[in-house]
Amino acid sequence: MRERDERGPSISRRGVLKAGGALALAAGLPAPWASRAAAQSAQGPLRLGFQVHRTGIGAVYGRWYERTTTAAVKLINEKGGIAGRPVEIVAEDDGTDPKRGAEVVEKLAVHHKVDLIFGTLFSHVVIASAPRAGELKIPYLVVSEGYHVASGRLNRYVFQPGITDVRAQVTAVAPWILKSLGKKATLIFPDYAFGHDHRDFFSRVATAQGGTIRALVPIPPTETSFTKYFPRVPADTEVLYHVMVGPGVLTFVKELGEHFGSRRPQIFGFIDSLEGVDFANPGLEFLEGTYFWEAFPRYAGPDTPQHVRFFRERVGINDVGTSVADPKDVSTASHMFGCWETLFVIKRAVEQSGYKRPGPDYKAFVETLEGFQSFPEGIEHPQGPKRFVGRLHQVFGQQVISKVDRRRLTVLHRTAIEDSMYPPEADYTKQPL
Repeated sequence: MRERDERGPSISRRGVLKAGGALALAAGLPAPWASRAAAQSAQGPLRLGFQVHRTGIGAVYGRWYERTTTAAVKLINEKGGIAGRPVEIVAEDDGTDPKRGAEVVEKLAVHHKVDLIFGTLFSHVVIASAPRAGELKIPYLVVSEGYHVASGRLNRYVFQPGITDVRAQVTAVAPWILKSLGKKATLIFPDYAFGHDHRDFFSRVATAQGGTIRALVPIPPTETSFTKYFPRVPADTEVLYHVMVGPGVLTFVKELGEHFGSRRPQIFGFIDSLEGVDFANPGLEFLEGTYFWEAFPRYAGPDTPQHVRFFRERVGINDVGTSVADPKDVSTASHMFGCWETLFVIKRAVEQSGYKRPGPDYKAFVETLEGFQSFPEGIEHPQGPKRFVGRLHQVFGQQVISKVDRRRLTVLHRTAIEDSMYPPEADYTKQPL
């Protein structure tokens, strides 16, 4: 992945031509594609702004989002780029901070003059950044999971085509939880938009299916000590539903085990609580026999499809979901695939819309993307097949339920796309461009 420093002097058209050819060769393009890229270089590379959480509470995700983006762009450039143009990534750290997020969107669009912006994860950053993208009228493709896109609260320039949203995830797995683990549930969740989606939609589905929410326990996402929250869990809780994010996730899970011990209720967690964390860590023994939602299984096995193995190899993770370069560096497998899939959606939308330059061609890009209906499983979409609902700007896919068995996750059940569908409450296509 190439990143450019935009503080230097401007270059001439001849310089752009030379730089475009050099970029194509540097990216390792096969000779026929290199010549095509050189022929297209009057337009220059397609420049994608990457809003990345390099620092702040989302840093572990940001690290793996960046590695996945690098791998996807390398593959795209090896195969001729997008519409014959080499892809260049311009990355800016938003610190996982809402205020900085909006500033990053403006910097990428106005200063760096990128073609599109993508990659944001944490929901409070997305919600703060999206209005600026709408004001600047630049497509903003997030990899966030929050319901904020499909809810209709954002704007027509914001899409989530590479990862499913919390409402869909909960809609798909809640019936299994209630049937298999218990109907009296207590929820522990981070106290910001992402956690509120879990609170609202699990509560809604559980109540509709005869379940009872015994307690709701919100925790600030920057919290580092959790023991004081656990006494709020009622004694008659049958299933404890947890999702946590941020730098304190390992402490959260350890203290959860210390508090409940062997007398714990059934436990169903979202893997967010342990993304980037090794299950072999001391203090996590109590997780044996508990259950997790995953989007992309951390562990590969004999039945892992070849296109999934290809993805894992390209992004640099081994069969246990850690970096091939450092076995202590645990991936965020259930989220980072979204960057890969989003980049291939961008490729498809650019090529089908005829997009060439910022501004005039955004209308065709947006309308083309809104017209997509499905993405087949394969190298471009390794997590699984997807259904895209253009009016919601949201993709739907399969969900995975796994069980902790001998300190690793074993897949028990994979839901169908239909299990996650819900009635649409928005229609972005009616908004002006």
